[in-house]
Amino acid sequence: MCATGKSRRRVNNNVPLLETLQLALRTQQPGALCVAYSGGPDSTALLHALASLPEAHARGLRALHVDHGLHTESARWAAHCRAFCATLGVACDVRLAKVDRLAGIGLEAAARHARYAIFAEHLHANECLLLGHHQDDQVETVLLKLLRGAGPEGLGGMRAQRPLGRGMLWRPLLTLPRQVLCDYVDVHQLPCIHDPSNDDTRLARNHLRHDILPRLKAHWPQAVVSITHSALLCRAAADTLQQDWLVALEVLRDDTTNSLDACGWLALPSALRDPLLAHWLHAQGLPAPTTAQRQQIERQCTAQDGQLPCIQWPGAEVHVWKHRLWAMAPRRAAQTHAELQWQGEALQLPDGGLLTLEPTAQLPVMLNVRWRGGGERIKPTGDRYTRDLRSLFQTGAIPPWQRDACPLLYEGDELIAVADRWLSARAEAIFSEAEAQPCWMPGR
Repeated sequence: MCATGKSRRRVNNNVPLLETLQLALRTQQPGALCVAYSGGPDSTALLHALASLPEAHARGLRALHVDHGLHTESARWAAHCRAFCATLGVACDVRLAKVDRLAGIGLEAAARHARYAIFAEHLHANECLLLGHHQDDQVETVLLKLLRGAGPEGLGGMRAQRPLGRGMLWRPLLTLPRQVLCDYVDVHQLPCIHDPSNDDTRLARNHLRHDILPRLKAHWPQAVVSITHSALLCRAAADTLQQDWLVALEVLRDDTTNSLDACGWLALPSALRDPLLAHWLHAQGLPAPTTAQRQQIERQCTAQDGQLPCIQWPGAEVHVWKHRLWAMAPRRAAQTHAELQWQGEALQLPDGGLLTLEPTAQLPVMLNVRWRGGGERIKPTGDRYTRDLRSLFQTGAIPPWQRDACPLLYEGDELIAVADRWLSARAEAIFSEAEAQPCWMPGR
């Protein structure tokens, strides 16, 4: 841990931090600069050091603080960050996160997801978001990935740069030990926030940091350097493999549905199959599976027609349907929704979906919007027979996980349309009179 009061040591480690940042600003990612500023020692050292560099101010240096609202002191922490930034002459943007406690991925991961969503939303075009992650953070990340059975991509650790929102995420301090930042904080007597959750060794990263790594370094003093070197080798291997699996992804992924060809994915070598799946999931904001969960997906890829396998893990689920893989966040338990009325205006549906008319128009009659209850029947235009909804869904193109959220359009007590998929003659007449057609966009 970093001391944040009067320094007990006067080791001048200003130079490594400042030189690292000056070199990075000259040779790395261009664009405006925004520091992800938590108020902790690492981001405080990064922000203070950058604020001392004219070249950083010339690039519009500012700070972004995320208040997760999870600690009773979080509002005070946000005020501290604003005050500290004011002393540096740096603008501080404070944003309140909405942490989904029911996401099923744990509070720590849910907070991280909310934090990065804010970063992506509020990063300006071509702006760089700088994080204070350092060499010790990288080592912890690699060890955590190793314990979770990761391959070269995971064992390569955190990337120094990657796209984020309209800009870039940038970690310029990955080559510096934590102690360099701690010494900088001590020498400058910088005020820092201490988040007590960082002391909770029930959390995996904290357990590694406080209990495991000190023991490793006591027996293997070169552990940090060796692990960092291995991570660089894994990153090089992963980047080489990426060239191949990105090509495969273009072939296997359908742009319209964002689903993957299940058999084509299964036929890939494991070295390409695993990172491709993780990338596809992460691009949707979903966590990657464990080895056991990925193996379960592989076993279900050859499911027969009529079978509807679903592989779930905290924060994600993958369905195998029509020989393709479909990924999404876990669905909440089905709820009974009140009937809605609709006359053509944009109608927000309970699952986050949308019902509209294209082009924009008003229907000559008011329709009622309901959801499946069981036993519904409709006679689609051009069909000789009245069909029950269950058989239409089974033969149609509506994925099983969207069927309970499919809006059913009624005129009085008569079902006249199933979203925009099956319309009766009466529905055709109503929409023809309005010179528009219904359009249903399902939610996630």
